[in-house]
Amino acid sequence: MLRPMTPWWKSAVLYQIYPRSFADTDGDGIGDLEGVRRHLDHVAALGADGIWLSPFYRSPMADFGYDVSDHCAVDPVFGDLDDVDRLIADAHGRGLKVVVDWVPNHSSEQHPWFLASRSARDDPRRDWYIWRDPAPDGGPPNNWIRAWSDQPAWTWDEVTEQYYLHCFLPQQPDLNWADPDLRSAMHDTLRFWLDRDVDGFRMDVVHLIGKDPALPDDPVDLAGLSHVPLNHREETHTYLREIRAILDSYPGDRMAVGEVYLLDTADVATYYGDGDELHLNFNFPPLHAPWDAHRWRRQIERAERELTPIGAWPTWVLSNHDNPRHRTRYGASMSRARAAAVLLLTLRGTPFLYAGEELGLEDADIPPDRVVDPGGRDGCRAPLPWDPTPTHGWTGTDPWLPWPPDADTLDVETQRGDARSVLALYERTLVARRRSPALHAGDLELADPIDGVVSFTRRCGDDVRHVLVNYTDESVHVGPVPGSFAGRLVVEVSTHPDHEGAPFSGTLDADEALIVAPGPD
Repeated sequence: MLRPMTPWWKSAVLYQIYPRSFADTDGDGIGDLEGVRRHLDHVAALGADGIWLSPFYRSPMADFGYDVSDHCAVDPVFGDLDDVDRLIADAHGRGLKVVVDWVPNHSSEQHPWFLASRSARDDPRRDWYIWRDPAPDGGPPNNWIRAWSDQPAWTWDEVTEQYYLHCFLPQQPDLNWADPDLRSAMHDTLRFWLDRDVDGFRMDVVHLIGKDPALPDDPVDLAGLSHVPLNHREETHTYLREIRAILDSYPGDRMAVGEVYLLDTADVATYYGDGDELHLNFNFPPLHAPWDAHRWRRQIERAERELTPIGAWPTWVLSNHDNPRHRTRYGASMSRARAAAVLLLTLRGTPFLYAGEELGLEDADIPPDRVVDPGGRDGCRAPLPWDPTPTHGWTGTDPWLPWPPDADTLDVETQRGDARSVLALYERTLVARRRSPALHAGDLELADPIDGVVSFTRRCGDDVRHVLVNYTDESVHVGPVPGSFAGRLVVEVSTHPDHEGAPFSGTLDADEALIVAPGPD
């Protein structure tokens, strides 16, 4: 009997691209799809296996593309469908998978579906969105709070004299997945992109699509908290199984990774289903964990405890378009950011890199007159610098957001020629990961705790690697590697490149992270 092949997404490293901030080719100061296509060689040289594109759909940009007005069209600021097709073809030509964002919970208020829905109570698409009469006091139907504010998740519509639900901005009305015609229409948007040969979807706040039809108040003790992390409904699992069936009907292991932002991580694990819902779920607690060995050991233990018994595959992420970059969170320390890179790329699971973290970028300082994002996320979305010139490889001279700090030294061109750069460390670590079955597919076993250090063994058959990360600003002697390998041990990758290729001494320098491998006998 032939052993089934491992799905590509289990061993892959995916590179998130926020198109507005990646590369501009037409001089308007906003990144575009052609800019992504022209820099695919950077992604391939880095050693990533695929890209995840944040939304490029037609949108009024109230939430910079997450307010979609046409799920099957490209916003002109990014290009057109021909640009998407060329990008997908060129990525596949380099062996890169293409994952696109899919926004199932809400649309733009300017979407034709919503314009029809709000036109009259008897419109055929009225129930494609969630409408309710006022509460007895004339106010919103319940106490739900929308994201990024302390305001109700409801807006009054003067035309039809009902409230509509929006868990985010008023310009982002929630879709009603209880309506079968709406579900069918959203399924068609998936097929549209699957037919264009995308390899998967990052599904935005997908846990929100199922709603309690009674729309009860949120608990009083959680008053003031957005409804977004509180919505955990059995209906959603039914909808996800329908979605998964569509993906499974296409060849090539089409993948779904979910943004499931719930307070209880055990609840998040249920969205894998019995292998018939999401393939992957984002693991958000590490985005909020301080740089502390004890806290990170607990993160790893939790992922192993909650996911391994159900056969689910973890994900790991340090930065993204919604959160401050990890170097900023870690006190702007480059040495900590370097150690975190080695940790991220050696844990069991699928890592997601956010464009620019391979350069060691921090968040940009955004003056009050340059603030544009309703969620306060402009700093982590600063443009990517490609070279040290004043325009940093962008066609225009005035990008949509300010450049990040040190853009003239942390750019791609400068770092690519420096063997000691952050970029070079990512490249070396990704080479080691790709070459070692233990690192990209093996089991993980945590070593006994050592103050200030996290260490673990990765093992796949006869292939073994040991990873050690020093979270302190002092050197630490750890002694022999736990569960020592037979033969000599050598440092395969280190945040201090001078240590690479040398026998493992049993000591970690301050903020050092390394991969130890068996050496020749």
